Amino acid sequence: MGGKVNYLRKYRGVFLRIVDILIIAISYFVTNLFRLDNFDMFSKEVMNTLLNSILISIFTYQIVLTVFDSYENITTYEGGQDYLVYGFSCMVAATLVSSFSYISGLDVLEAKYHVLAGIFTAVMMITYRLCIRLLPTIVKQQSSKKSAIVKNLLIIGGGEAATDIIKALKKGMKNQYNICGIIDDDVNKINYAISGVRILGNRSKILESCSKFNIDTIFFSISNIDSRNRKEILDICQHTGAKIRILPGTLDLIKGKGLLENLRDVEIEDLLGREPITLDNSSVSGFIRNKVVLVTGGGGSIGSELCRQIIKYNPQRLVIFDIYENNLYDIQMELISAYPNMNIDA
Repeated sequence: MGGKVNYLRKYRGVFLRIVDILIIAISYFVTNLFRLDNFDMFSKEVMNTLLNSILISIFTYQIVLTVFDSYENITTYEGGQDYLVYGFSCMVAATLVSSFSYISGLDVLEAKYHVLAGIFTAVMMITYRLCIRLLPTIVKQQSSKKSAIVKNLLIIGGGEAATDIIKALKKGMKNQYNICGIIDDDVNKINYAISGVRILGNRSKILESCSKFNIDTIFFSISNIDSRNRKEILDICQHTGAKIRILPGTLDLIKGKGLLENLRDVEIEDLLGREPITLDNSSVSGFIRNKVVLVTGGGGSIGSELCRQIIKYNPQRLVIFDIYENNLYDIQMELISAYPNMNIDA
């Protein structure tokens, strides 16, 4: 297979010239239809005129295209400027053929038909080069679509954040997410679309939509929302079985990052239904520092976490009390390892 590819690359210029010659011939056959009223295109006179025109044009076009280095380009890397050169080359060649036909007095097509054939040639020449350039990309995209696992996505919130998320997904992650719809509590938005994605309904439609579209992932895109409503919507989302990614509050958005990078997993604070309590660290430190602190039930999940937090404030001694010896031993070893200079009694 590799040998065939190298062979085609080696003789790429010859291949392109052959295709261009065929395009020129086809362009003149098509142009010839415009000058025949009775469509007797196979008469000896018509065919002779057409053949002369094609031969002169092939010779002229090949010279002009070679002068403009058209066969030195790597077709898959060509851009707009290269296509303009192809169009200009064809117009130059058509003008030269028209002038030669007028001066020589040979039995060829009239000048205006050479110009028309030049336009056809330019269009077809650019089109097939575009196809050569784009075909591998299209095949690769289709292949990646088949191999990649596409997740069905539901977006909660139909505001600016949802718009930005949809644009970002369509631009760089369209092979990863299939955006099935949007949920928004604003009744004036229902059944309308944002960036081509329809708003399916309010929060009461979340379970139905997830079941209908087999939703894998939910993006909660409302950053400016009170805790009670956030909790209510997230409670519904948790019953869908879908993975939930949430956009944090407006004040918590990380500057310099895109919205997709700001999305995070649901945290316990999101489900409180109230704003989390912020401790006054200076007061806590003053209450604990240089004191002997006893934690009862210190081996349990809550007690052990209390021990981890208390020891950060430098108590004189931490006494851990628990009826279950294994848990007590585990938290003792953990704290001694992390704080070897602290006085810890279990």
